[in-house]
Amino acid sequence: MTGKTILIAGLTAAAAALSGLALAQIKPNATAADVGLYTGADRLQKLVEGAKKEGELTIYTSAQSDDMGALVGAYEKKYGVKVSVWRASSEKVLQRAVAEARANRHTMDIAETNGPEMESMHREKILQVVKSPHLADLIPQALRPHGEWVGTRLNVFVQAYNTNEVRKQDLPRRWEDLLDPKWKGKLGIEQEDSDWLAGLFSEIGEAKGTRLFKEIVAKNGISVRKGHTLLTQLVVSGEIPLALTIYNYKAEQLKNKGAPIGWFAIGEAIARPNGVGVARRAPHPYAAVLFYDFEISEEGQSILAKRDFVPTSKKIDTPLNKIPMKFVDARVALDEYQKWEKLYEELFLKPKR
Repeated sequence: MTGKTILIAGLTAAAAALSGLALAQIKPNATAADVGLYTGADRLQKLVEGAKKEGELTIYTSAQSDDMGALVGAYEKKYGVKVSVWRASSEKVLQRAVAEARANRHTMDIAETNGPEMESMHREKILQVVKSPHLADLIPQALRPHGEWVGTRLNVFVQAYNTNEVRKQDLPRRWEDLLDPKWKGKLGIEQEDSDWLAGLFSEIGEAKGTRLFKEIVAKNGISVRKGHTLLTQLVVSGEIPLALTIYNYKAEQLKNKGAPIGWFAIGEAIARPNGVGVARRAPHPYAAVLFYDFEISEEGQSILAKRDFVPTSKKIDTPLNKIPMKFVDARVALDEYQKWEKLYEELFLKPKR
């Protein structure tokens, strides 16, 4: 080996060593793009070290406090990062995120809410693409073409009934069965489930569905309530013996606690992803990307499954995703929102008698 060859080899080795050292270092003043797009072999190491230096994380979410608390608690324990959670309705999460972004005031690190609101944040350029290795483990319906948010769990709309008030053998098998006079005064629905209606009518036909539900409401009436948790609780209390739009995870949670509630699906259950995204101007980008990874990892998805959610990871097996489902695309639900909101209001909120 010549002296020149030895010198070149030495310089190459030194460069490689310096490169490895640089990769292990945390970039000061890193942006969410710097962190979210990094795909090096030491990605997890960098995320953990950066998150610990930042020491905190802020999440805006519409998830129930005890459900999000299980996920947050495990993240805090594992990584030593203090998490602040601001919880409100999905609409208010979106409104606050947009207002703060337009005012150039950046507090939110993570957005965690319903698919249509997440898609709205993408359009407002609030979210950051994240190249997570865990994306490969998710079902196709959880992934967005732009990559700025990802589905973490499914809201699966099902029908729920009070097991003390309704016998299983009397449950409707078709939507037409709800025309039976025995359901008079016994039906309930959530106030803002226009995306469920869009999915259902794409299955049974808009004209047919409109005529059918107008007739059901005219003949038997329907109680309209704000909030899926409230509607589920009213089924448990017996005030609403049969509800048409319940999330199956919430019914399952209460059923497992001994509540008199059962759930089923008429036809295909309508499903819509809930998602997580990292804010483009996140003040704590390492902690944010680390949480994003954690929620869609097998560990995070297992926590959601234990809370009776329907996780989007193909690695997690749950009986809650074994029913036939039809997915509502968040983009379509958003683009056609006014149409379906108006029809939903005409059918259920202001029915013509």
